[in-house]
Amino acid sequence: MLLIPAIDLRGGRCVRLRQGDYGQETVFSEDPVAVGREFVRQGAVYLHLVDLDGAKEGRPVHLPLIRTLTEAAGVPCELGGGLRQDADLQAAFAAGVDRVIIGTQALKRPEWFAAAAQRFPGKMVLGLDAKEGCVATEGWLEVSSMQAIDVVRRFEKLPLAAVIYTDIGRDGMLSGPNLDALKVLAESTKLPVIASGGVSNLDDVRRLSRLPLAGCIVGRALYEGTLTLREAIQVLNAEC
Repeated sequence: MLLIPAIDLRGGRCVRLRQGDYGQETVFSEDPVAVGREFVRQGAVYLHLVDLDGAKEGRPVHLPLIRTLTEAAGVPCELGGGLRQDADLQAAFAAGVDRVIIGTQALKRPEWFAAAAQRFPGKMVLGLDAKEGCVATEGWLEVSSMQAIDVVRRFEKLPLAAVIYTDIGRDGMLSGPNLDALKVLAESTKLPVIASGGVSNLDDVRRLSRLPLAGCIVGRALYEGTLTLREAIQVLNAEC
């Protein structure tokens, strides 16, 4: 299981939200590029980037910063937030992003998402942000009636890189991941599943490593120091 540090961008800064609420923001650094370099220094081989302003505005906002960050980090990065058109995908790849994460538009424009997945095989990630099992859209501002498992099954035959499952209720709360939901989802699809939301300590990392997951995204725990990246990577290496 790959441990992937998260860098969420808002107003040019590195921040974290609680449960996807833009009104519950904590600023952790004025220099996201330095944060990325530090994660790599501690052993990160992949970074998870989120353009929070882009998610809210429906268009990429921080591509110049993302280009600088990807170049400075020197490791592959994935990007989500505000990617809604073909031009957005092309701009993200031009900014040095290895793969892109699509959530809302995959649900609202499935034909477009399928075509993009075929055009960029292995470069598209399905982002499923769920609240009590139901998928949320529009930067978590709206909750649909669609079940996460049903959405994954709909797109399972596409050449996707992965599925990222985020439990909104646990994201940024340090309350532990939703192990039951992750286990069911990972065992229900052949697509690689990446967990996101709730990881707070090394025990959470150990529990996730025992599930059939491809990766785990960690944010607030790293910033608040309840978990160190180097220790987490050592635990994963030991477990594997």
